[in-house]
Amino acid sequence: MSCVILIPIKDHALAKSRMGPFLTAQERPLVAKAMLEDLIRALLPLAFPVAVATNSRQIAARIAKLGWRLFLEEKQISESASVDAASRRLADEGAQAVLRLPADLPLIQTGDVAELCLETPPAPCATMAPSWDGTGTNALLRTPPGLFPSRFGPGSFALHVEEARRVGAHLRVVQNPRLALDLDDVTDIARFLSSPSECETYRTLIDLNVKVRLARHALP
Repeated sequence: MSCVILIPIKDHALAKSRMGPFLTAQERPLVAKAMLEDLIRALLPLAFPVAVATNSRQIAARIAKLGWRLFLEEKQISESASVDAASRRLADEGAQAVLRLPADLPLIQTGDVAELCLETPPAPCATMAPSWDGTGTNALLRTPPGLFPSRFGPGSFALHVEEARRVGAHLRVVQNPRLALDLDDVTDIARFLSSPSECETYRTLIDLNVKVRLARHALP
């Protein structure tokens, strides 16, 4: 099966606004860049092609050096719109399946992605990995790529499950703690920093003295 990994990425300067009360405007791009580098590290050993949808020239330059497929957007309407537009183009180019991954999974490993792509049931099917709280969709693989519309945003996991059932797709849910931990807010950061990790994101947050600041921060 021809599977393409698709990553939608915001401009680092605009990323992670929900960390705003905790990380400064100068710090948030550093963390976003570190998370992207951790994702790149996990994907480089794989034989699957990778595509990136972004409106950032800086990110586009980084992706070009990797030789990955680039969809440079003039305007970003929403993550769902970006993913679905890129998925349609990839399907037109011959992709039988598209795996959308976010760029904020610092613990992701090569084997986690390989498992998603290699153990996919025949079409029509959808493979999903939920966020740690069960509400978000941290990985979504659709076979075929346009099987149903993306519903990223609050409560996306339940919405994607509903869409898969609506079209009669085989649904596979993967519970993986590394895929489950995306960094969106201070609660996620606290969970991530609770255990040491050999990744760029962990080193960046430690260098920014975030662990010390967390001890003084009242978590929700």
